[in-house]
Amino acid sequence: MEMRRFPALNTFMKAHLVTGTAIAIGLVALFLPGKTFARVANSGNAEHAIRDLLRQQVEAWNQGDIDAFMNGYARSDKTAFVSGDDIHRGWNVVLQRYKTRYPDKTRMGKLTFRDLEIHTLSPDAAIATGRWHLQRAKDTPHGRFTLILRHLPEGWRIVHDHTSSAEPQK
Repeated sequence: MEMRRFPALNTFMKAHLVTGTAIAIGLVALFLPGKTFARVANSGNAEHAIRDLLRQQVEAWNQGDIDAFMNGYARSDKTAFVSGDDIHRGWNVVLQRYKTRYPDKTRMGKLTFRDLEIHTLSPDAAIATGRWHLQRAKDTPHGRFTLILRHLPEGWRIVHDHTSSAEPQK
């Protein structure tokens, strides 16, 4: 049959060929090895998982356990902590910074987070912003933070932390 005689049939076949190809590609991707589909399906749980991670950090901090607090960060040389005009790179470097600045539970105080907002950027990336507040015997430091998190094999982890301190409250 000559297709030039039936332009409507020709258009119909081209449209279904494109649709059929898209469906075939989608089915192949669905059954490819790996966790791509599972990660997309689980991205709805990202906000809950990140809130849980941050809750665990607050609990660890308030118990005076900086090592457990640091479990919220990616154990990578690329993990970054920015504050003021300083940037600290590497999980171990950030750990030592915390241990130097907060050598004991009294200095750590009681930590709270509030006004937490979490935005999932992709199935394996998110940004979280919020306010932090420390209640200590002699002062109440506070400020804001912005966290970039990645979904790694061990779960959601902070890869970049930008924390600022506000002026002391009067």
